[in-house]
Amino acid sequence: MAWDDPALGEIAWPSGVMTVKSSYGSGLATRAGDPPGTVWAVGDRGPNLKATTAVKQYGATGLEPLRGLDGAKIMPRLDLGPEIAELRVSGDKVRLVRTIRLRGGSAPVPGVPIPGGDHSRCEPAFDKSGTQLSPDPSGVDSEGLAALDDGGFWVGDEYGPSLLKLDAAGQVLVRWVPQGCADQYRGADYPVAGVLPAIAAKRQLNRGFEALALSPDQRRLTLAFQSPLAHPDEAAHEGARHVRIWQLDACSGEMVAQFLYPLDRPDSFRRDVAKGVFGASDVKVGEIVAAGSETLLVLERGSETSKIYRVDLAGAEPLSPKHLDIASRPTIEELSAAGKLRLPVLAKRLLFSSDDARQVAADLEGMALLSAQTILLVSDNDFGVEGAETSFWRLDFESPLHDG
Repeated sequence: MAWDDPALGEIAWPSGVMTVKSSYGSGLATRAGDPPGTVWAVGDRGPNLKATTAVKQYGATGLEPLRGLDGAKIMPRLDLGPEIAELRVSGDKVRLVRTIRLRGGSAPVPGVPIPGGDHSRCEPAFDKSGTQLSPDPSGVDSEGLAALDDGGFWVGDEYGPSLLKLDAAGQVLVRWVPQGCADQYRGADYPVAGVLPAIAAKRQLNRGFEALALSPDQRRLTLAFQSPLAHPDEAAHEGARHVRIWQLDACSGEMVAQFLYPLDRPDSFRRDVAKGVFGASDVKVGEIVAAGSETLLVLERGSETSKIYRVDLAGAEPLSPKHLDIASRPTIEELSAAGKLRLPVLAKRLLFSSDDARQVAADLEGMALLSAQTILLVSDNDFGVEGAETSFWRLDFESPLHDG
């Protein structure tokens, strides 16, 4: 579909210039009652890149010492941060209507990482000179998006991980964080409540709440972790092949049900395998969409290959509450990694694979239903820091995708 990334400026590096562009490919959402073709999109924390990329692509040799630092990110434009975009889809074109910057009580919400804590490790961030940036308890790495009937939004965050409820103007009304982690947010520029299960803090670094959906009655929030948890350690994350999907009460944050989504084998992602080494930990859940009250569409992806699955929750068996206990052993992830999982998992049915449609772009992260038979997909350009362009794709199906 036709779309042009709005330019946000240029950044000079030793061996070239980086053109920073708007980024709205982290998540998509629609809202009943909006004008036809209205779609909401969210970008992530702001322009960021790995030290390796800064050294190799832009000649920033002064950042060489940071290349071996786990999770380190270079953030060259701190004035750019989490925001939501209103888009209009008409025919084969997508255009930008307006943007809504996420705001705290006194300032825009920053994209820098939150402080680390005893329960949750956070990645370090640096400016382009290599100076470490101070963490900020208000910082957000926005990824998932759901649109409320009252004009507000829910945003999924990878840092905590956490969930943020916003009003129609982008003001943060409350941030839900894992129990036991509230100290990491002391001094935040908005209210924080430790209501999520503590086990959420065991997310793998930079693999938090990537996908978010609202039930049609707006009473349930369904969210998916991007990857298996690092529980009790990163080795379990590396080998596990099941992702936790949670249903929460949208008013209280209380757990309604926990399900397990089985990831495909890495060798089935043909475009990724063709480019080189591709393992179990490279398979991710990028987006979920509520297609009715008991049906989910799941975007499962590598970097190149993306697949869309239909998952029916009606009749699906949720996990026992004991699997939310952070002290329970062996963990789901340990059992999954060892091939000894004997727990109920969700059944899924393949609707689409980009391996069968090679013209469809890589790095698809956002998905929304334009109608009962039409899906809109978007790729994440990562603010253009490596030259990528956002691309939108429309998939038309012969039969309705929802359960109603």
